[in-house]
Amino acid sequence: MRDYHLSKLFFDLQTPAAAGEYRAHRDAVLARYALKPEVRAAIENDDVATLAPLVNAYLLRFYFLASGMPEEEFLRRIRATASKAHG
Repeated sequence: MRDYHLSKLFFDLQTPAAAGEYRAHRDAVLARYALKPEVRAAIENDDVATLAPLVNAYLLRFYFLASGMPEEEFLRRIRATASKAHG
């Protein structure tokens, strides 16, 4: 099931200014969204596997790249998530 507030956060971070503010003041930006504690914890822990089923795949990828995770690392984590789901 999709999480509206998580999707809204990821959507809002698509502008360079918003992404920069997020990287500089992550806690302040996160406080603006009514995120469930477990969702916020997943964000804080860069937990791709927990966040993947809650948001559109394109927003998920964009978020992790905008937050500073190297693409290779994101792809490794998303592939591991997919392997667990099918294996």
